[in-house]
Formats: sequence, C-alpha cells, structure tokens
Amino acid sequence: MSSTDTAVSGHAITDPATRSRFLEAVRFDSRGLVPVIAQADGTGEVLMMAWANAEALEETLATGRVVYFSRSRNALWRKGETSGQVQYLVDLRLDCDGDTVLALVRQEGVACHTGRRSCFFRALRDEALTPISAPEADPEALYGHKHGH
Repeated sequence: MSSTDTAVSGHAITDPATRSRFLEAVRFDSRGLVPVIAQADGTGEVLMMAWANAEALEETLATGRVVYFSRSRNALWRKGETSGQVQYLVDLRLDCDGDTVLALVRQEGVACHTGRRSCFFRALRDEALTPISAPEADPEALYGHKHGH
C-alpha cells in the first residue's frame, strides 16, 4: 500500500497522521456524528447502517475492528463485543461530500440484532412490509434477551 492510498486492507492504520487526514475530511453533524454504512466485502451486500463519532472512526482505523457510536447508550459500540458478531475492516471510504462513511467489512456471523445477516430484511411484498430473509442466529443466544422486529 502506498503512502497516498487511503484504503485500509484488513490491517490497522498505524500512522496517526494518516488516520488524522481521514478524520479531518469527515463532515460530522451538529451532534458530532456521521452515518456509516457497512457493506460486505466481496458480495457488496449492505449489512447495516450505524453512527460513528471521531473517536469511533479513530479506533476503527487504529485497530481494524469496526467501532460505532451508540446513541441510546451514549457510548462507543465495538461491533461484536457482546454478541461475538465482529466486523473486521477491509476498507474505509468517504463519500464526495464527506458526510457519509462506507465501511467495507468482513462480517463474522450476522450483522443484525434480529439474528439476520443484514438489517435490511424487510421489503414490500403483496402490498405489505414483509421479512424477506430468516434469522440465521438466535438473538437470545447472541445477546441474552429477545430483540424485536
């Protein structure tokens, strides 16, 4: 990887100046957050959308494990810390406006708290919002309690 290559290829970015350049380009909202879309490397499947603050993006780049910001807990959310369903960073990309991040990830297990591979499992079918994929894991086994949806 050249010094001008901003892609993360399965490894942490060890150079703090390189991580800083990425963070400086991000346009965070008034709450200090930016939306992050997680996409499965190789298949292109959109797995989930979550929020990140600068600290979450910094840790993601520094460690190679995807970290988000949980608005409900008002704390960092290290994907997989309670469920074991970890996301490993392959590439971190910033859109043209700097206000949305795309994380290409290697997903271990399922991405959705409902036990499905993707959070985008509901679609209009026969004039109704219908699940189009079944859970692959039991949410109770992953989290110790049931999740809705």
